Amino acid sequence: MSHLNIAILGFGTVGKGVHYSIKSHQARLEQVLGKSVNVVAILVKNIEKHEQSREDGVLLTTNYDEILNIGELDVIVDAIVGCEPGHTYLTQALEKGIHVVTANKEMFAHHGEELLALAKKNDVTVGFEATVAGGVPVIQTLRQLLQVNRVRKVEGILNGTSNFILSSMRKDGHTFEKTLRAAQENGYAEADPSNDIEGYDAYYKGVVLSQLIFGEKPEEQSTIRKGITDITADYVESADELGLRFRHIVTLFKGQKGVQCKVEPVLISTEHPFYQVDGVQNAVSIETDLVGNVQLQGPGAGMYPTASAILEDIIQISRPVNSEPAYVVYQEETANSSKWVLFSKNRKLEVPYDIKVIARLSDRAAVVETEELERILLENPLLAYFELKGNYQHRVEKVNV
Repeated sequence: MSHLNIAILGFGTVGKGVHYSIKSHQARLEQVLGKSVNVVAILVKNIEKHEQSREDGVLLTTNYDEILNIGELDVIVDAIVGCEPGHTYLTQALEKGIHVVTANKEMFAHHGEELLALAKKNDVTVGFEATVAGGVPVIQTLRQLLQVNRVRKVEGILNGTSNFILSSMRKDGHTFEKTLRAAQENGYAEADPSNDIEGYDAYYKGVVLSQLIFGEKPEEQSTIRKGITDITADYVESADELGLRFRHIVTLFKGQKGVQCKVEPVLISTEHPFYQVDGVQNAVSIETDLVGNVQLQGPGAGMYPTASAILEDIIQISRPVNSEPAYVVYQEETANSSKWVLFSKNRKLEVPYDIKVIARLSDRAAVVETEELERILLENPLLAYFELKGNYQHRVEKVNV
């Protein structure tokens, strides 16, 4: 029986998960691929730290050149973070005709197009399922859909940390700061959580999806990236009284102004498909021209969900699905919500008399329906506002406040 030889770059949570999963699922992998899958090398920063992980027949090294010089190396799995040295390592691997699989979302958002072109030139593949939603098979689903369907719009909860924080604030009634500390203590948030709570992580994932669906990155001038740090316990409680829930959502579509990517906290009603998506779960809704809406949900991070995505990519090396960008231009006027939830930070909320108030939460908060949000902001400079998604219905109050 032939072999599929693999090297793993990085031996943290993801790298260890891949190594363990290959060993624990060896029989299944052999059955599917018709060959044994062997980890032949692991790249680490500190040999002494990982000495106990050393195995016979597996090269444990800090020198990437040693890995490139392995005679029969088929696949390199990238389980490190940051643009460098990952970008350089994968470039060198592709130039040598080695397949690569990566979980490095930041690097792939910046260099994915370049790496895919290099892979095509050298007749190898780049697997990147793990860059978007961990164990949720978003990339493979899109590749299948794009063979026939055209995509109108994608919405997604693509960061488990921010979703855990918003869900826990609603359930426990705690402040953002206290909930963030709990997330860090439970391993759901990094010591420096800025990538997650400021929306960078979700944005990188949006860029990866954009390149797959539209064949290009989002227009910088059309990009909105807002974090969740300004959401207070009072906002969450007031929204919950109306049956609304905060979600940190990526919205991606191509309009007349090019590809637009929005990462922002919004409020959703019970009719929205993400209403029940709590904790560290990820979810994606794909709107297409033929099949309609396709929805996926599952764990977006963690050792084994990410390892699952990487192993799926390894399997796909022998049976790639070819797809090209395919989309329907989204009508931008329908992309702008006319319903907003407003919170005044320091005084009574003043809503112009001709603005439709759908629900009054308190003298400092209301749900309104308007295309003139900027006019309200002029009269209320210290105002927090959130788009309302879903078919929300409430008793209409025509009040002048």
